Amino acid sequence: MTPARTSPPDGPQLGLRERKKIKTRTAIRDATYALIEEQGYDATTIEQIAERAEVSPSTVFRYFPTKEDIVLTDEYDALLLEELRVRPADEPWMDSLRYVMRRAIGLSTEEPEVSRLRSRLLVEVPAVRSRMMQSMSVTGKLLATAVAARTGREADSLEVRVYTMSLVGGLSEISQYWAENDFQDDLGDLLDRALDVFERGLAP
Repeated sequence: MTPARTSPPDGPQLGLRERKKIKTRTAIRDATYALIEEQGYDATTIEQIAERAEVSPSTVFRYFPTKEDIVLTDEYDALLLEELRVRPADEPWMDSLRYVMRRAIGLSTEEPEVSRLRSRLLVEVPAVRSRMMQSMSVTGKLLATAVAARTGREADSLEVRVYTMSLVGGLSEISQYWAENDFQDDLGDLLDRALDVFERGLAP
């Protein structure tokens, strides 16, 4: 599989130490995806992943606390949130969000097999889906800082928390919907449809 980029093109650049960390995480993820394709999710063990990635099991756990985290995490959250933070202050919020989310989809679709595998596992493996629900709160807190900076509200205010968690939960449905419908839809189109709901609500 093609290694993940260490930073989005034309976006914030990472230092050498962080690039080395990303290289290790990428090797672990690539090993995991290959083993899952060969023998299934449940049969794939941390020990097998470590051997395939040429690292120790303790290294795998240092980077990913659980096997589910290997499937769910990527390198782009912090970088994309930084891009969101530096968007023009007078740009409409939803325009900024669409821009950054389209960047995220563009990065993920550079490896279409991986994108499909991750989305399929999210639908088929309860442990992956459960872990995703837990990780949503972390993503929501990261996004809340960007929302708070744009709106002038406190990141921990009820309004910001409700808004960001609604957004994170809604966007997470895109991958599940995509997989449940045999990946027939364009991810960019699904993103636009999801963000239209936040921007315009549901028409009667």
